[in-house]
Parts: sequence; C-alpha cells; structure tokens
Amino acid sequence: MFKRTKLYSMLFLKCPRCKKGKFLESHPYQLSSGLNKVKPRCPKFDLNYHIEPAFYTGSMYVSYAVGVAIGVAIFVLTFFSGLAKHPLAIFSYIVLGLFLLMPYIGAVSKSIWAHFFLK
Repeated sequence: MFKRTKLYSMLFLKCPRCKKGKFLESHPYQLSSGLNKVKPRCPKFDLNYHIEPAFYTGSMYVSYAVGVAIGVAIFVLTFFSGLAKHPLAIFSYIVLGLFLLMPYIGAVSKSIWAHFFLK
C-alpha cells in the first residue's frame, strides 16, 4: 500500500506517474556512471522526464531545503541524545552527515522537483 504513494516514489526515486519505473540511470552512490543522471523516459509508462532544457536546474532549491532539514535533524539528534554538547562537535556531525548523504540529497531533490511538475 505504501508503494503507491507519492512519498514512496519521491524517496525511492520512482516515476512520478506510474510509481514503478526507475527515475535515475543508476544508483545515486554509483559515482562512475554520472552523478544523478535522470533517464530520458520512464521505462514502464514512457513519460518524458525532460520537458525542457535545464529543467532540473530548479531542483537545487529543493536540494538546499532538504540539506537544511537534514542538518536540523542531525543537530536535534546529536544535541538531545547527548552524543555531542560542544558546538564544534555538533557542526562536525552535521558536515559529515551532509557529505555522506550528498549523492542521495541530489537525487531525491531531482525526484521531488519532477513530482511537482510531471503529472
């Protein structure tokens, strides 16, 4: 039941329309095959993912918002769990978390952007 929701297809990088087809050419952490390259069309539904040139440029705004949300979540988890109390240690955890999640943040921001505009 969860697989048919918009949230599932955004987070697991599926087609905005059919929620089954893959959205990216390869896994976000497979850096050798092009970083977060979007497929031209949905393999199941044949939806065109590139409706205009530079369509995914706007996803950088979504990427910023997702990065801020993850940074705030890491702050809350480290500060209130007692894992780190010093501001420099908390900042280090946030930077490390964002660095490790950078490929996924870029991929999910393109997916969220596509879900806003592709129906």
